[in-house]
Amino acid sequence: PAASYARDFVEVVQSLVKFWQEGGRTKVVTNAGGLDPQACAAAVRGELAKAGLAHLKVAVVSGDDVLARVRGGGPEFSHLETRAPVSEIADRLVTANAYLGADAIVAALQAGAHIVITGRVADPSLTVGPCCAHFGWRPDDYDRLAGATVAGHLLECGTQACGGFSTDWLEVPGHHDIGFPIAEVSADGSCVLTKPTGTGGAVTVQNVKEQLLYEIGDPGNYLSPDVTVSFLTLRVESAGPDRVRISGATGRPPPATYKVSATYRHGYKAHGMLTVFGDQAVLKARRAGEGILQRLREAGCVYRETLVECLGTGASVGGVVRRVPEEQFIETVLRISVAADTAEPVKRFTREIAPLVTCGPQGVTGYASGRPKVMPVFGYWPCLIARDVVSAKWELT
Repeated sequence: PAASYARDFVEVVQSLVKFWQEGGRTKVVTNAGGLDPQACAAAVRGELAKAGLAHLKVAVVSGDDVLARVRGGGPEFSHLETRAPVSEIADRLVTANAYLGADAIVAALQAGAHIVITGRVADPSLTVGPCCAHFGWRPDDYDRLAGATVAGHLLECGTQACGGFSTDWLEVPGHHDIGFPIAEVSADGSCVLTKPTGTGGAVTVQNVKEQLLYEIGDPGNYLSPDVTVSFLTLRVESAGPDRVRISGATGRPPPATYKVSATYRHGYKAHGMLTVFGDQAVLKARRAGEGILQRLREAGCVYRETLVECLGTGASVGGVVRRVPEEQFIETVLRISVAADTAEPVKRFTREIAPLVTCGPQGVTGYASGRPKVMPVFGYWPCLIARDVVSAKWELT
């Protein structure tokens, strides 16, 4: 209870206290509210009060919780990829949250909020909201909204636009301390992407282009709650060291639906790992893992899924890459995974890893971490919901 939000955001607020005490005016918009934005706001207000900053206004955006409606079922909530009906998992649903747009954020900022805390909001909308509030854009200023959406897309998730996990990551300067991207957005929706002075990484045309392709699907129809964007008209050009200008985004009306991210209880799982060193390490490790599963099956354990992997052989990409014959490996990490509908067979599995130290092949090591943990599995159920049945709300406190 009251813990279902990104609790490290409170530490972010603590780090900004001195800045605000000295007259800093920067506002913050965040989706750190997670499943409980009200609890997040209460914790933030507590920190502000302790610092003598109770005059700063905190707004909460909610309305994204659509669990009751999705749980009620209906063909509109079928799985986006498999088209399976939601009735298959309705009784196991835990959460269902619609990706809201920027409207409530805009209203909260226009009402004087210094900090806006949301639940589920589409990542680019966290940028679109402040832009609309600042420039006074209309909801149908689609090209401008498209530009701000592109800026938000470049900012989202982390340091990728500054070189994080880029193709040329090995050549990225200061890779140990890559700076986070900053978007300087203009009134026409274009932006210049940069990063803080003195931080690692590099804002280059290549890095920006790679991030533009991140999680977009159809580049001519990038769907967001605020606007449908075409990336096909974008211009990306250098504007100086660690400065890249992005312009030319074109927009159309947004879709008639919101995407919903729903989760449901889907049993239990556990993963056990050991290192095997020595001659024929991969053969030994694989036989040891298969032996554990055979012993458990013979004991009556039933699993929904099992997997034996020998890491180092290309196992993490499902056999796509195997550059070295397995018999030439002198060491490997054996990872055994199981999943079941109930917890008991998974618990039984966790007791089978340590015995390999003495009943398995010679060369077993890396067992000091103890028994694996039994973890609940939450399945992911993406679906759509009509916009007109979702009501975004905001409250100023």
